[in-house]
Amino acid sequence: MTSHIDNSEQIDRKTSRSICHAVGERLQQHLRPLESELPSHLADLMDKLRKQDASGRRMLPN
Repeated sequence: MTSHIDNSEQIDRKTSRSICHAVGERLQQHLRPLESELPSHLADLMDKLRKQDASGRRMLPN
């Protein structure tokens, strides 16, 4: 089976990326988990990571 693409129906790369971005945003909005909070052990780990990241930034030379 041979497919034929009509050039008048093709879209440019920028338009294609814009469409993909918009679809992705809408999917993220509609497919968000009902429970937005992390389990407590993961929340604790994230807090530790944030503290390490913040203290690491203070140690970096300007």
